[in-house]
Amino acid sequence: VRVVLVDDHRMFRTGVQAEIGETARTGVEVVGEAADVDQAVTVITATRPEVVLLDVHLPGGGGVEVLRRSASMMADQDRPVRFLALSVSDAAEDVIGVIRGGARGYVTKTITGTDLVDAIFRVSEGDAVFSPRLAGFVLDAFASTDAPPVDEDLDRLTQREREVLRLIARGYAYKEIAKQLFISVKTVESHVSAVLRKLQLSNRHELTRWATARRLV
Repeated sequence: VRVVLVDDHRMFRTGVQAEIGETARTGVEVVGEAADVDQAVTVITATRPEVVLLDVHLPGGGGVEVLRRSASMMADQDRPVRFLALSVSDAAEDVIGVIRGGARGYVTKTITGTDLVDAIFRVSEGDAVFSPRLAGFVLDAFASTDAPPVDEDLDRLTQREREVLRLIARGYAYKEIAKQLFISVKTVESHVSAVLRKLQLSNRHELTRWATARRLV
């Protein structure tokens, strides 16, 4: 199975390549890599792999934007390109967003190399593959006639901004957040400012209410 890796962390791509890219052993050939949305679309168009391993949060609009721009390749009856989301996030809104966008499955980065190879083959054959419990998000969303749409406000935030948002909403102090995320207090302050600006909120109390209303806490 020919695969493209899309993830903005080079070391992670290297690790996945080492786990699955030994073709004689795994039956998987990594034919391309990309670190952002534009690179991803270019590489996928050029290589036309059977499966794309797609991170949800990417510079340039995220995994959903890659899916949107790859719609014609996914719809190709003769050589469909299928997408398997591979992300550190297990948030319901991320799972539902990429599945609505056309991905065939969603697994988290805790998956083993052996299970990832199995998931790649299953997706290449048209199956849907999910990490345990994530399938429940999708079933709940699509079983409901009033399933919430993809949250465009939340999509404006980077993965790190979402992490800071959740911790702020849970009542963590800046120092505690800095320690937990291994970043400086000043960086935490910058992320909070960016979140408030993007969501058009005034303070952390409004931010907490916003996050609670969306069940992000």
